[in-house]
Amino acid sequence: MRRREFVTGIAVSTAWPLAAQAQQPRRIGVLIGYAEDDPLTKSYLVAFREALGSSGWIDGQTIK
Repeated sequence: MRRREFVTGIAVSTAWPLAAQAQQPRRIGVLIGYAEDDPLTKSYLVAFREALGSSGWIDGQTIK
């Protein structure tokens, strides 16, 4: 019985630091072959952000 308590204690103590770390937002890169100030590019990026948002990915919170 004591051996099980010891093994459980070791398992909990090694897993604790992993659970305590805060999750960092994921970074998503987008390559577009147009100028950044092009109206067509802006409309693509707006549609891309809206699609991410409808999937649960929020800019600044869950993604960068």
